[in-house]
Order: sequence, then structure tokens, then C-alpha cells
Amino acid sequence: MSRSTPALDIDAILDDDNTRIIVCCGSGGVGKTTTAAALGLRAAERGRSAVVLTVDPAKRLAQSMGLTELDNTPRRVTDVNSAGGELHAMMLDMKRTFDEIIEAHADPERAQQILTNPFYQSLSSSFSGTQEYMAMEKLGQLRRSGDWDLIVVDTPPSRSALDFLDAPERLGRFLDGRLIRILTAPAKVGGRSAFKVLNAGFGIVAGMLTKVLGAQVLKDIQMFVSALDAVFGGFRQRADQTYRLLQAPGTAFLVVAAPERDAMREASYFVERLAEERMPLAGVVVNRVHLSRAQGLSAARSSAAAEDLEAKGEHELTAAVLRLHAARMQLAAREQREQEHFTSAHPTVPMAQVPAMPEDVHDLAGLRQIGQLLAS
Repeated sequence: MSRSTPALDIDAILDDDNTRIIVCCGSGGVGKTTTAAALGLRAAERGRSAVVLTVDPAKRLAQSMGLTELDNTPRRVTDVNSAGGELHAMMLDMKRTFDEIIEAHADPERAQQILTNPFYQSLSSSFSGTQEYMAMEKLGQLRRSGDWDLIVVDTPPSRSALDFLDAPERLGRFLDGRLIRILTAPAKVGGRSAFKVLNAGFGIVAGMLTKVLGAQVLKDIQMFVSALDAVFGGFRQRADQTYRLLQAPGTAFLVVAAPERDAMREASYFVERLAEERMPLAGVVVNRVHLSRAQGLSAARSSAAAEDLEAKGEHELTAAVLRLHAARMQLAAREQREQEHFTSAHPTVPMAQVPAMPEDVHDLAGLRQIGQLLAS
């Protein structure tokens, strides 16, 4: 990290009562889940009532917090060194969240029609963008509940970590699309008798769809869209509200990256995309940075010393250690160059570094250490 790069003050963000939502985004495998959990724990131990929402299917978050499992209901984390705060954690169950929305916004008969519909069951568990959309829904639910003064979100592990910003529009385009309007038309004008009302052009299209999809699949889709029509307006409205909430001053986006070429390029893309969407970026967290306590001993000098010892046939262990140090310094130099490429493009973006840990984080003590490193 360049000396001119502004430092990311994590504790200032966590201690600010106006900060109500922290969104951790970044490409997959860079430590978003661990970062989100560490931020939630540190916030709780500094007096905040915090909840961590993760959509990462791995069990690491539950294990590190001492919980036997995480599900769609926030669970309290014990053994927190509380200063008046508390910590809850949950893992998004996208299908259960979708079911809850249907149950809350449709009358019992219509809800049952939707929940038992085969097309809905497929859509709610596998449609592209459903997970990201439901993450937005769950975030909105947590915020509206008022039960926590800080929500930390670990974004979906998708190819683009900003897919959750696009998911509501994508799902909306699907449900508002021409094909869906054609499929819905019979139900909207009276079911079976509708085909008498519609023109011959629709009959041809319907016949082709029946051949491609099958009569039962087509019927399932028609019934699903007809039943969902009454509640979808609420979907879009709530998604728009949550989107505006993400743009509000009380939200802080943290882009999480690793000091590798692809990850830093993704981080640069995320920073630019957040600026386009007018989302409040707090800074960038670079995880797993390799450092050395012997910074004064360069890779070149270390390699030269190792070669000299090896030529003399002396101190084999010392020579091996010098070789390891040289390799570490070379790795640190590569990582530094990747970070400098990022900072040259985004010189005003605050940054924090977290050194590489000797082992994976698997308990609260490890999360607490990560939090301290983030804030140091």
C-alpha cells in the first residue's frame, strides 16, 4: 500500500451510529464472509447491536461463531465480550425467503396455489438472480424490523459480486417480459374461454409453446404468473426501497480483495460500478497480504547469502531459511505492485490491509484477531 493511500478507519465506521448497513462485496474466494463476521463481532464488542447476513453456503461462519448451524432466522452468538452490544448471525435461505414473501403478501388460497406450483418451485430455487434478489429482500426485512442498529451483509458468491444490484431488475424483466405476458393472457381474460377471445396469432404462438414446453408445463406457468400477478407489484416496490436504502448515507460499502491480479482488477471494477450507481464506498480491504518482519533484508541479499552458504557447504538450515525469506519477499513485492496498480487508478479510495494468517479462522478468537487487524 502506498504511503499516500488514505487509511481505512474501520472503527470510525463501526462506532458511527449513523452507519446502519455495511455491505462487503468482492469476487469469490477473497475472504468476504470472514471479513463480514469479523466486522459484526467487533461492532458488537464495541457496543453495537449487530446482525451478520451471509449467503455463502459454506459452514465456516457458523463454526467460527460457535453456532451449530445458521439458517434463515437470526441466531444470537454467545461468548461475545459485550460492551452493551450483541451479535446475531444468519444464512440466507433463498427459497424460504421467497415462500415467506408469498405467504405475507397473498391471501391463503392464492399463496397455496403459488407455493405448490411446480414452476414456482423451480423458479424459487434455481432461477438466475433469485438468490441475489432474495438477499435484497432479506436485507430490507432486517432493516424494517428495527431489531438491530447495524446490519453487515456478505454478498452472494457469484461471478460478479454486484449481481445483487441487478437482480431485481432482471427478475422484473423476466416476469414483465413478452413471453410471460403471452402466457398470462388466457388467465387474465377468463381461463379456457380466453382462447376464443384472442386472435389467431396468439393461438399459433400458444400451439408452438405447447409443443416445445408441453401442455402441463405451459399450464403451470400460466397458473403461476396469474397467481403471482397480485403480489409482484410489492416485490418491485420493496426492491426499489432497498436499492434506495443502499444509496443512503447510512450505508457503507467495503470492497474486499486479495493482492492478486484478477482480484485487484475485480476490485477496481467494483469501485467504478459503485460510483456509477451512486453507492457510498467506504474503502477497500485487501486480505491475505504477505509481509515480513525482516523487511530490511531484501530478496536479492537473502538469495546471495544462501548461495554463499551453500557454496561453502555450511549452515544448510540457515541457507534454507534465507531461501524461504527470499521467496516471501518476492511474493510481497508482486503483491505490492498489484496494489499499486489499483491505487494509481483510485488514489483517493481508503484502504486497509490484513496480513495472511498461518491458518484458517475457525473460532471467535480468530475473528476477533481479524477485526483488530482490520482496525490497526
